[in-house]
This record gives sequence, C-alpha cells and structure tokens, in this order.
Amino acid sequence: MTGANGAGPHTPLLDRVDSPADLRALPDALLPDLAGQIRSFLIDRVCRTGGHLGPNLGVVELTLALHRVFDVREGGDVLLFDTGHQSYVHKLLTGRREGFDGLRAEGGMSGYPSRAESGTDVIENSHASTALSYADGLAKALALRGERRRRVVALVGDGALTGGMSLEALNNLGAAPDRPVVVVLNDNGRSYSPTSGGLAAHLARLRGSDGREAAGEDGGGVFTALGLAYLGPVDGHDTRAVEDALREAAALGRPTVVHCVTGKGHGYPPAERDRADHLHTVGVVDPRTGRARSPSGPSWTSVFGEEIAAIGAERPDVVCVTAAMPGPTGLEAFARRFPGRVFDVGIAEQHAVTSAAGLALGGARPVVAVYSTFLGRAFDQVLLDAALHRLPVVLVLDRAGVTGPDGPSHHGMWDAALLPVVPGLRLAAPRDCAALRELLREAVDEDGGPTALRYPKASAGPDVPAQARIGHCDLLREDPAADVLLLGVGPMAGACLEASRMLAARGVRTSAADPRWIAPLDNALVELAAAHPLVLTAEDATAANSLGARLGQELARRGSATRTVTLALPPRFLPHGPRAGILDEHGLDPAGIAAAVLDHLPHGGSRPGASGHSGVRRERSTP
Repeated sequence: MTGANGAGPHTPLLDRVDSPADLRALPDALLPDLAGQIRSFLIDRVCRTGGHLGPNLGVVELTLALHRVFDVREGGDVLLFDTGHQSYVHKLLTGRREGFDGLRAEGGMSGYPSRAESGTDVIENSHASTALSYADGLAKALALRGERRRRVVALVGDGALTGGMSLEALNNLGAAPDRPVVVVLNDNGRSYSPTSGGLAAHLARLRGSDGREAAGEDGGGVFTALGLAYLGPVDGHDTRAVEDALREAAALGRPTVVHCVTGKGHGYPPAERDRADHLHTVGVVDPRTGRARSPSGPSWTSVFGEEIAAIGAERPDVVCVTAAMPGPTGLEAFARRFPGRVFDVGIAEQHAVTSAAGLALGGARPVVAVYSTFLGRAFDQVLLDAALHRLPVVLVLDRAGVTGPDGPSHHGMWDAALLPVVPGLRLAAPRDCAALRELLREAVDEDGGPTALRYPKASAGPDVPAQARIGHCDLLREDPAADVLLLGVGPMAGACLEASRMLAARGVRTSAADPRWIAPLDNALVELAAAHPLVLTAEDATAANSLGARLGQELARRGSATRTVTLALPPRFLPHGPRAGILDEHGLDPAGIAAAVLDHLPHGGSRPGASGHSGVRRERSTP
C-alpha cells in the first residue's frame, strides 16, 4: 500500500488523472486498477488526517462512472452529493489531490463539498436527505431557462431516503416526467448504522431480485409507483455496469432511479470487518488496523452512554430514541441491555421528537439522543408537539458548540439560542462528567415539560468541584469581596475558573460559577449576578439569545446597575478547524476571558501573560 520511502502509496494511474477529462481518456481495462489506487490513496491520507473513510471507499467505482458519463463542470451537468461526506473521490477527480494533506485542518480542504474549492461543488450540504430537493429545484430552474440538455444527478444513500425530505422530493420528481434528473441510489444497507424501517426492507427485496417485485411486472416498487423510472439493481463496484445504467438513465430524459448496490468500506478489510461502523469516520488511525494510534480520555458521549444505561436499569419507563445514530450518540450500551427500549427511526429527526412525544403521552420517559446541529430540523416538533403539551421528553444534544473539523454545518452553535424561547423547556449545560451524570438524572426526573442537555464533541476533562450551590448554580470559586463574577456555561466553567486564578495573580478579585441550568433563568443566579458590578459569561454558542444576553436583559428590567459582558461565538458560519483553536480565536480560553475582564474594568489594566496570548486581541461578541 505504501511506497518504500513512506511517502504514500504507489499510484501511477491516479497520478495521470487531474480532471474528469483525463479520466474519460483512460481505457476501460485500466479502471479497476485506478479504483484500487484511489482506495490506497484515501486509506493513506484519511488515516493520517482523520475524516470519513468508510463512505468514500464505498463510492469509488460509482464516482468514476458518474464522471465518465456526465460532463460535470460549471455550465455542464450538475452533480449533487447527499450526504456530502462521500465526495472525497469526486474531489480527487476534480484537481484537489494536494488538498488531502490538509483535509479538515484549519485553512485546509473541507471534508464536504465546498463552493469555494471548486465550481463542480454546487451545494455544501452535509445534512442528509437534502440533495433530492435541491435536484428538484435545480431541474425546474434549468427548464425555465431553456437549458434542458443539462442533467441533474444526485448521489443519495439508502439511509438518506429514510428522511422525510427525500420522500417529499421523490413525490415531486415523480410528478414531472419531462425533467432529466438521475437519482443514483447508493444502497449499502446503512446510514451510519444499519438502515431501519419499512423502506430498508423494501430495498432489501429489490436487491434480492432483478428489480421486479412479486406485486407487479413493472419493477422498481415504490419508485415506479411514484412515477419515476427505475434501473437496477446494479453492482456498484463494477464501473462498466454502472456506466451502462447511467447512460441508459440519461437517454430516458426523465426522472430515473439507478439502484446501485455497494459495500461501505469496500476494499479495506478493517472497514469491511467493522460491523459497528467504527470506520465511518475516523481520527488519526493506524492504516494497517484502522485503530486509533493513541488512546484518548473518556468522551462526553461515552459518559452519557454509561449513565443512561444505569438509569435504564433503575427505571423501566425510560426509553431511548435515535435518528440513525445509536453508536455515535452513545446508546450502544443501553441497546445491548434493553434492546426493546431503543427505537431507531432513521434519518428523521422531526419524527423522532414527535414519536418521543407520543411515547411520553403513553407513560414512557423518552430520551432523544441527537447531534445538536440536527436538532434544528425538529424545532417545530420540540415547540408544538412536546412543549405545548408539557411532555417530559429529554433531548440529549451531542456535539454542541464548536465541533471542529466537520465545519460550519456541524458546529452545534444554534441550540442554545433556539431552545430558550420554548415555553416550559429547561436547558442544561454540564461542565464535567460528574455534572453530566447529575444533570441527566435531573432531566429524566423532570415531570413538568421537556428538558435538554448540551455537551461538546471532545474528551471530557477532569471534574471541577463546587464550593457551594445557590439555587441551581454551583459556586466554583467564591470571594465575598469580588467585583467580578465569571459565569462559565458548560465546559467553559473550567476556563472561567482558570481565568479567575490568573486575575487573582493580577490583584483582580473574582468569583467563578457554573449556572448548570441555563434556561430559563434561575432567580438565584440573577440575584448572585446583581451582587457584582461586573458579570462576564463565557459560552460555546452564539451571542444572540445567550445566557449573558438574557441575564443582562433581566438585570436591566430589575433596575440593577450590574454590567454584563458576553464572550460567545459570532452569528455567522464558522470554518472547520481544531475546536481549541476556534475557541481561542474568539476569546473563549482562560487568557481571553481574563483579558476581557481587564478590558471592562473601570481602571483598565494590562493583559495577563500566557504563552501565545499576551498582547493578542481576539474577536469577541459583547451584547
């Protein structure tokens, strides 16, 4: 796999391909060797940098065929990826080979399609089930402009078809028989985890036949019933067979599904053996084994998984709901112990929340485990299906705040701004593992309405002990003569405590506290803040509707002279990069917090010294 000099695999054929035109010039007989070299290249590079490995290994031949049949370029045919994490081969074929050395690194190549990188990347989606709706709209727009010769092609996984938007889009595409949209169904039987539900069973029947169902001779099952043409099933790892099917679909000039059967992680034994989809996405791993090169500490996700399993053993009414991600959200231990109490609804966050509301109506205590970034899809359901009925649905929001290398679509920045507007909902942010366990139990015990917990994608640090509790708020450092109160939301509590120590060394007296429950505002927290001339909150979320913003408004309403300062993330899409670096850039580290306090003290002051920070003014958001 790797050359003798350790510089990477030997890829003479791949070295000749800098564009789709180069690919189309290759004779058919060389394509299997090219596919093998692409896999070797991806395994080598992604194991060095981290990224989505399994999904891309599964679409090598598919992507080769797509670029050989369709003229994908600006002004040519349009190729859309759903989900965008399976676009690495496309990036290789469109002149971005060198970018893999900095894949998902700060300032480097995105792990998803990026319009800034290439005109062939038309959408930057990394949320599933969207590409078919984009395709429907694009095809309509091209028809209105008279550009009917341009084909719109969408590569969509079987897991993404479980999302409601995919079904809505198929319904609309089937009603427009004159639009040249080709839906390439990459059917590997999985989303992140095995695809669930009736649609998965339907596709399994199609995979096991020549595409004809026992129910009729037209073939194609649900697709032809909706009005689309259907071709397949096709071996998705046979480039020539896929090309033939794609050419046939293009010639039809109507919405057509090309059903390609693939294997996730194809060609890489560690991925093919991994039934738990461990290699769907990886950090830096050993390419020989697919395992991490160095162990990391316990993650927030693993701590949640341990605690919810323990709670499940104590409370038979507790059930868990996941939207196609039981492993990534930490539900594997619970599922092993209580398989009948975990419900995987597919990539359908809206359904997940309302189904959980139904579970609560029936007397169960549902815990919905979902990534923060995906909760935005289900806001209406949280508001009107759970909260309106005052149902005890627990939302566990993994990957909240800055997530790092996955970039703008995956930063969980918005939940802490959206959820406080939901009447009756309580929102918590644990600072450490002990707080996560405690707050999760408080949330599960809440009977008055929905609750939510948010925590980041990171290794959890050491526990931060409290000196006292006032209301729901934990005092981490108490100075009765303090002029400044530092409030750290979630993991920012540790940074505030360290900033408090740094300020003490400069003669600035501060107290530090963890609010624990950040919405609605705790009256004891408001009174604690009112006792200090200056309050600074540090939050791994947007400044809009932040705890600091809401606290400042409430203090002003009460006529308090306390000044509030909020350190938070700006209301814009942030690029990919290391979590610590992004937080540091926005002043959400101990030195940045201490510097902000000195900036806002009446007497001013010099900044506290710290390696890499002294004298550096960073961007911050202050309401």
